[in-house]
Amino acid sequence: MITLVPLDTINPTAVEMLLDAAFGPDRFTRTAYKIRGPGRPIAALSFAAVEDGALVGSIQCWPIALIGDDRESPLVMVGPVAVAPTRQGDGIGRGLVAQVLDAAAANGLGEALMLIGDPDYYGRFFGFTADRTARWNAPGPVERHRLLARGEAVPDGTGMLGPRMPVTASA
Repeated sequence: MITLVPLDTINPTAVEMLLDAAFGPDRFTRTAYKIRGPGRPIAALSFAAVEDGALVGSIQCWPIALIGDDRESPLVMVGPVAVAPTRQGDGIGRGLVAQVLDAAAANGLGEALMLIGDPDYYGRFFGFTADRTARWNAPGPVERHRLLARGEAVPDGTGMLGPRMPVTASA
């Protein structure tokens, strides 16, 4: 049976090994890493999936912003969602995203979420769309249709995605 636990209770080396297995060692060059910068994930929105003592999945969320002319619109970046290659397709990733959405709503952080991902999957199961992201820019290449967001406070303007100061569950 899979149990979801706070990610900060898991050995960081195990998390890094899972991320390498899921995304490859070149993952640090991806645009998502540039968007979130060197900061720390939001602990209240980062979880691990554990089965029989083994890490089989993880999800992290990051404080970012859409930075435009004279304004900074706070967002929470969902991801990466990592699942052990031998367990992909078992619903672990879906369970992790659902946990994040529940925790974000409970902590007042669910009104402006974004991610880079498959629009069919994240739209069908979780309501993410590219409806408000067309004028957003990223600090690296991104397929426009994969830049997704959900929530009432998602900005519909122009700007560059980038890191912001850490948030707490009450922020």
